[in-house]
Amino acid sequence: MPNCATRGSNNMALDRDKPEQYPPNIQAILKRPAPAAVVMGQDLLEVDVKAGRVRVAYDAGEQLANRFGAIHGGMTAAMLDDVISLAAGLTIEWGQITPTLEMKVSYIAQGKPGTRIIAEARTVRRGGSVIFLEADLKDAEDKLIATASSTVMISALKR
Repeated sequence: MPNCATRGSNNMALDRDKPEQYPPNIQAILKRPAPAAVVMGQDLLEVDVKAGRVRVAYDAGEQLANRFGAIHGGMTAAMLDDVISLAAGLTIEWGQITPTLEMKVSYIAQGKPGTRIIAEARTVRRGGSVIFLEADLKDAEDKLIATASSTVMISALKR
């Protein structure tokens, strides 16, 4: 695991001017966000490597809405999967990935397009080949929208 200044810190607000402080997955996002993250309006807020925690805001635009005016359930799940993948990637090396093996989403309330949605994921347990994680998705007023639990696999990136 590369040495990162944030590995021993708590509730570390993201310093975009010092990407070398972060694990490889966070460095990669700071360099070039994934297209799906751009569509969801991903804004990385905090990284706490020691606690295995990541906090992200999503500027949920109208492109995430269903025909009834709420954020589509699939997009809600995508936000949860996205933040979970960030937390899972905090302890892997360059050349490794953490594909999702399973994820359970509990929908609590509808999210509203045009708002800022806050997601937080945390590592529950890391094994040698799998990581167990949980995440919450809340609106700007701290109202719970959805929760998720997930299992991811640590594997080498195959080219």
